[in-house]
Amino acid sequence: MPVSVFELFKIGVGPSSSHTMGPMTAAARFTQWLGERGALETVHRVEATLYGSLALTGVGHATDTAVIVGLHGIEPADVTNARHRQILNDVAASGQIVLGGHHPIAFDETRDIVWRGRERLPFHSNAMRLTAFDAQGAPCGQRIYYSIGGGFVLDEDEAGRNAPAQPLADMPYPFATAHELLAMAREAGLTLAEVALANEDALRPRAETLAGIRAICDTMDTCIDAGISQTGELPGGLRVRRRAAGLHHALTGRLARAAADPLDSLDWVSTWAIAVNEQNAAGGRVVTAPTNGAAGVLPAVLRFYMRFQNGTPEGCVDFLMTATAIGGLFKRNASISAAEVGCQGEVGVACSMAAAGLCAVLGGTNAQIENAAEIGMEHNLGLTCDPIAGLVQIPCIERNAMGANKAISAARLALGGDGVHHVSLDQVIDTMKRTGQDMKEHYKETSLGGLAVAVPSC
Repeated sequence: MPVSVFELFKIGVGPSSSHTMGPMTAAARFTQWLGERGALETVHRVEATLYGSLALTGVGHATDTAVIVGLHGIEPADVTNARHRQILNDVAASGQIVLGGHHPIAFDETRDIVWRGRERLPFHSNAMRLTAFDAQGAPCGQRIYYSIGGGFVLDEDEAGRNAPAQPLADMPYPFATAHELLAMAREAGLTLAEVALANEDALRPRAETLAGIRAICDTMDTCIDAGISQTGELPGGLRVRRRAAGLHHALTGRLARAAADPLDSLDWVSTWAIAVNEQNAAGGRVVTAPTNGAAGVLPAVLRFYMRFQNGTPEGCVDFLMTATAIGGLFKRNASISAAEVGCQGEVGVACSMAAAGLCAVLGGTNAQIENAAEIGMEHNLGLTCDPIAGLVQIPCIERNAMGANKAISAARLALGGDGVHHVSLDQVIDTMKRTGQDMKEHYKETSLGGLAVAVPSC
């Protein structure tokens, strides 16, 4: 099915959608599953086994603490930084978790979280097995979950079916490719944003969708503003200093002195993107766009539209709905998981989505929008994911600034043409998928290759 705006843009916490939000969601779903089976109250111990990329970079991505919070029955959208810290402090002090929020059981992190980074389950590198044991030590419930990128989670049954949750026919415009999207929009006389919004209407009243989009935009803005006001070092041990506040101070000082630079707007875009990803790296509240690792690209380009292109609230809706239509194609036909296809599936997809959204609100035709999306990804093909120390900091933070600026360039290039181009968006999506399949595991969010080993410490 065409992916919903609220599937691609989820409000949650950092530092990773696949390694933090996904495991938290999976653990919460496991407690719900136990409760539905009437087994929750019989549980004496729970063991979480993490596999592949989920284990190899799990410490840097706070996967362990995410599992602990999730086992309390809490999902990413409902957790605040204060609540997160309080839960972890309570667990450390008591040696217990409150399973599902109301059943206390003993918990020893060194025993009950098992790291198996050298083992990979067949369906996806981001896999976890949750097992519940009764008082006699016998298993009383077990499920495997896969965190497939962007906070999306499949259990073992869903992964086995590998089928959409809702039939395509339930949508008025059930496009599965960019070619179909353009054809349906042309036949209906609609923009790509209007097609995507009509599909949302099949899921809920229009007013609810618009209210949800406003909440997404507000959270993005709040994240930028919080990021440009924070100083100090990011957690994790690399001693990476926050830069957004200093960059913002320098830019505002330049304005006060009327010392204009023709590239000021791009400096602002970089500052805003960095601000978001510094918040993400610190475990702050962010919006997946379409992932946490790429969370700074779309907010930065969206603020560029509002600040420098006389943007409107209605334009923000068109921006995000156009981005949703494009992002859903990558999600459906390739991947938005760095553990599966490298960072081309995160920052690359975000760049493509942002380029399409900006092109749309600057008056681009549907053909030009598709061209902008294609340009955005074509020049991110092969981008690896090699975070130093498994932290979403180096090169991730700067990479968002580069992705945002590249998106603006892609949109402007497309607007300068007539929409006719040699490589289609469908072709570049297929190429991205095949490139990811050919990429060595060392370069797919394992911290076993690239910068992660070339620069072992900073």
